[in-house]
This record gives sequence, C-alpha cells and structure tokens, in this order.
Amino acid sequence: MSGTLYVVATPIGNLDDWSNRAVETLRRADHIAAEDTRHTGRLLSHFGIKTPTFALHEHNEDQRSERAVEQLQSGESIALVLVVLVQCKCRCFDTEMR
Repeated sequence: MSGTLYVVATPIGNLDDWSNRAVETLRRADHIAAEDTRHTGRLLSHFGIKTPTFALHEHNEDQRSERAVEQLQSGESIALVLVVLVQCKCRCFDTEMR
C-alpha cells in the first residue's frame, strides 16, 4: 500500500492567503516535511495545526528522504511544505543582478 505525498506552497506575506485546501491537507496528513521549519512552524501555529513535523532540506535530504520514502511505502501521507515563491523571487533578483 502506498501513501500520498502532497506538495504545499506557503503564502507570501498575509497568512490568511493560505487556502482552506492547503490548511486541511496539513491537518489530515500523517506528517509534515518542512523545507524551513521556523517559517512553517509559524504558519502551523497560526492555524492550530498539530501534525508532527520534520525538517527536509538540502543539508539532510539524503538521510531524511530515505525515511520519508519508507513512510510513504507503508501507507502514510506526507505534506511537503515548500517556500517555493520566495525561492523563485530570489532567483529572479539574482538573474537581474548579473
């Protein structure tokens, strides 16, 4: 039995810009994998979400992603929270500055 991986992008600026669907996905997931646990923690606190959270970023992805795959293979669900728009914005500024 395979689990489900949900990819959830964070809102920029106003916390209330997060969709109800994103909030419900995080509440229903078995685990939340956060690229930035400090930022995600503030969002989860704002919405009263108590789902267990772990860090998943470039410095630990080799070891932590193996465990996440095992969790998914055992039927658990993981919501992966990414600060996607912030990264895209930074890359745009980086390109403009070259």
